[in-house]
Amino acid sequence: MSEKGTGTLRITLVRSTIGRPADQGRTIKSLGLRKLNSTVERPDNPSIRGMVNKISHLVKVEEVQPTIELKGSTQSP
Repeated sequence: MSEKGTGTLRITLVRSTIGRPADQGRTIKSLGLRKLNSTVERPDNPSIRGMVNKISHLVKVEEVQPTIELKGSTQSP
């Protein structure tokens, strides 16, 4: 897991759920994945990691580091 559970996970469905046990299909749906090659971003926490671990043979997972946005970064002359 990344530092302190920060950041997000980009999860992409790369294999079909046809012929798989029903609980794996329910896990895919609970993550918000619908069609092949669909991608969702979910927070990096133990519950999401557990779901991904259960269906790791069906998905591709990438860790996305949080971006830092600077507020009030407009430069004045």
